[in-house]
Amino acid sequence: MNVVKEIQRINQRELGTTEGWDDSRSWHNQYKDTSWIFVANLDYDLTEGDVVCIFSQYGEPLNIEMARDQKTGKSMGFAFLQYENQKSSILAVDNMNGSSVLSRTLRVDHSYGPKKKKRAEDEDEETYSAPVYNVAPPILDGKFSSRFDL
Repeated sequence: MNVVKEIQRINQRELGTTEGWDDSRSWHNQYKDTSWIFVANLDYDLTEGDVVCIFSQYGEPLNIEMARDQKTGKSMGFAFLQYENQKSSILAVDNMNGSSVLSRTLRVDHSYGPKKKKRAEDEDEETYSAPVYNVAPPILDGKFSSRFDL
């Protein structure tokens, strides 16, 4: 809860500073190279789709990594969400940090994404390093299957 209040305090201080303001003075600027956010204190019954629905009001989500117990598969109450751009992550942090979802106060902060998984010996480097966009719509190459042809 202290982190939630600290982020809110920093945001309030920035709102009070209007003279000669530019984006480079914002505390968000240190995260200009990432569009990931960290969301904590999620209700354990929420799914990846629920979290995407909640946070899609601030931008286009590309990827979500929800922490799950390896044995049971149940949510551990936190997730990493990647947006299409960094401005969306700023909006999500500023607007959702401290908000209540299913009677739980969310902690939302910038992140550099989940920790990288170790590459298996039999896995090639290309497969391992390729980004996974599990939320974004598929990229269309202009070719449609016969079921879409008229």
